Amino acid sequence: MLLVRGVRLSLNTPRPEAEATDRALKILKVRPGDVAGAGVARLSVDARHGRPSLVYTIGVRLKDEGAELALAGSAPCVALARHAEYRPQPGGAPLEDPPVVAGLGPAGLFAALALARAGYRPLVLERGPALEKRVAAVERFSAGGALEPNANIQFGEGGAGTFSDGKLTTRIGDELCGFVTDTLLAHGAPPEIAWRQKPHVGTDLLRGVISSIRAEIEALGGRVLFETALTGLVTKNGRLTAVNTTAGLIPCQRLVLAVGHSARDTFAMLAESGLPLSAKPFSVGFRAEHLQTDIDKGLYHAAAGHPALPPGEYQLSHHVGKRCVYTFCMCPGGQVVAAASEEGGVLTNGMSYHARAGKNANAAVVISLDGSDFGGDAMKAVAFQRQLEQAAFRAGGSDYTAPAETVQSFLKGEGTLRLSAVRPTYDRGVRAFDLGSLLPGELAQGLRTGLAAFDRKLPGYAGPSAVLTGLETRTSSPVRLERGADFQCTLLPGLYPCGEGAGYAGGIMSAAVDGLRVARALIEGSAPTE
Repeated sequence: MLLVRGVRLSLNTPRPEAEATDRALKILKVRPGDVAGAGVARLSVDARHGRPSLVYTIGVRLKDEGAELALAGSAPCVALARHAEYRPQPGGAPLEDPPVVAGLGPAGLFAALALARAGYRPLVLERGPALEKRVAAVERFSAGGALEPNANIQFGEGGAGTFSDGKLTTRIGDELCGFVTDTLLAHGAPPEIAWRQKPHVGTDLLRGVISSIRAEIEALGGRVLFETALTGLVTKNGRLTAVNTTAGLIPCQRLVLAVGHSARDTFAMLAESGLPLSAKPFSVGFRAEHLQTDIDKGLYHAAAGHPALPPGEYQLSHHVGKRCVYTFCMCPGGQVVAAASEEGGVLTNGMSYHARAGKNANAAVVISLDGSDFGGDAMKAVAFQRQLEQAAFRAGGSDYTAPAETVQSFLKGEGTLRLSAVRPTYDRGVRAFDLGSLLPGELAQGLRTGLAAFDRKLPGYAGPSAVLTGLETRTSSPVRLERGADFQCTLLPGLYPCGEGAGYAGGIMSAAVDGLRVARALIEGSAPTE
């Protein structure tokens, strides 16, 4: 793909996206018939001189890849964004049994896809149900029904990312990101994810994409066992020979462990088995909600409300001593969702649909923790998360109502919730409570310092209508299962720790890429069953 940067237009330009794309094609000197796709990769507003203008970066994909290479650098504003092709090739000695993949989130899904395309016919274990049944369970809980511990926003086909904004942004810079994007496009993701700087699919569209990828795995001979959890590992002479599951014993020489950041019973099983599990950095806090129009005003200033501008997104951070307070998983036009996966615990997350048309913007506002806070003990870190969630459950009234207060109330430690323009979107309802009392004093004070800094960076962030809903505890896995350069567990050959749950990813794209890396390592060291 070619990127044409710095296409500048007046705010009053009719059909500015079309005009910016036309100008980019003129800069490249290509005909519309040569173009496979084009659109806005990035849009910013330059308001420095009193007359706001729109500044576009246009992504252009040509039908002829060679022509893209020839045009790279043809003008100072033209650059090439490229990725390598990935075609998994089998190698090594044949496996006696198909490889097993535990978990059908992004990491497990893409690991299984790579294995299936290489002829391995993987067996996938997913503790939750298929998407249709999972969506129904989530909707029942959101409407006030009982929590189903294995069918919720954390567990089921697609993993936790299925009920999110569907962001594909990542900082890992791996060429395999292109393979993930191409696969999502081939299975129905919106075309603009190929060129947007901050692509997102949206929870509504992502569901169909996930089901389509799973169908390809099955068409290639893979099998998916839904409502089947991994419960134990069987070893002989220091190597993996089988796995215990809720459906019985399954012979297994190679296991891709992609169970996600909430599989606490699996973490406990790994720790009890003596595997090298350690506490890793994660963060805790709450969800902040603002009117999307207020966020737009803070970001776009005089240009706010212009039809060419997308809903505003922000990313804020502020260091407080050894810790960092930052925003995470910002959902423009989204809602706060009930993300519990254990009875007696309340936690929040954010979600938005592809259109991002909701009235409120929300984001996690969290403060960092380190493995040293728990003496490196992974299970102490998990216990800390659980304690916070149980405290939030009690604070909300023990019916999955969430504790909440305004930002100004939190800054003063008042525990009050005087609602005005912002109406909380948490689907189980909210109850006024002092959120600071649910956290250790150092963390609560750090969050207050961070929020005050955010208000200076984005005016109105601590405004009178802004609401905090708590708690947000699962920004990432609190544990890491150590693996070597060959991607296998350092103490158990045949076990491949993978994705966010094992401590090697943080989001849909990075988890999917890690699934591909692990599958590639497994493939290079073995061959399909004969």
